[in-house]
Amino acid sequence: MTTKSPDPNEVGSIFLSDEAAEQWQSRKAQRGKVSAAADEMMLDAANLRPGNRVLDVAAGTGDQTLLAARRVGPTGYVLATDISASMLKLASDAAREAGLMNVETRVIDAENLDLDADSFDSVICRTGLMLFSNPVKALIGMRRVVKPNGKVVTLVWSTEEKNPYTGLPLAIVRRIGNMPAPAPGQPGLFALGEPSLLEGVFRAAGFLEVVIHPVGLRRRFASAAKAVQAMKNPVLQKLIARLSDAERERAWAEIERELSRYEGPDGIEVPGEFLIGVGTK
Repeated sequence: MTTKSPDPNEVGSIFLSDEAAEQWQSRKAQRGKVSAAADEMMLDAANLRPGNRVLDVAAGTGDQTLLAARRVGPTGYVLATDISASMLKLASDAAREAGLMNVETRVIDAENLDLDADSFDSVICRTGLMLFSNPVKALIGMRRVVKPNGKVVTLVWSTEEKNPYTGLPLAIVRRIGNMPAPAPGQPGLFALGEPSLLEGVFRAAGFLEVVIHPVGLRRRFASAAKAVQAMKNPVLQKLIARLSDAERERAWAEIERELSRYEGPDGIEVPGEFLIGVGTK
């Protein structure tokens, strides 16, 4: 079966629907366990202080928005932006339920930040930059709106090889469905996974001080079967939907078999890695 590779411009749009927003929200607790340390390191690198104004680009349902809002306190301000109104509605609801009155949400395309120059102390972008069709343009916009000497900090996935929980299933599904991986330069989950690539887009955007930090992570499950059941990656789901029933069954069986290699006496423990990119204006 020959299946067309997803249009690179569709990658980010996978997250636009109400269904995708609800799925993303349902994984909040699981996501928090995986990325908690990296999220805190990202906010540390952004040098957030009480009273700061923070821009959160591609904020999604706002996990990190709320963390930032607590750091800057009631005298601070966090603007959460995303192209998905559905995602931002959930972020706004979460902020209100948490009693955080210093959060605003606004639907804005990350590559066209229509905001005042030099108006934010810091800009953060969590697992979004690699999905943008033009990450350099997005970073140029972030650099424009941050104040002089302010930090722009992004969190992206490292390489496919260093993230087998996501990388292995995608590779298996593409092979079975005869779907090519995204070409270099196309958006995708691992598009900026090499430190040199992430550093390169920051420097191309005009940042003079650029630092890249790798951050390890671990996913733990009771068994390989449980690890497969927990997979709710929208990109993987879109690709696997293109397979026939027989191919889909074969893919899931192979994914479970491959993940079982990480099984130990206490269940499955799968390693992974983020990269944190920091640029100073």
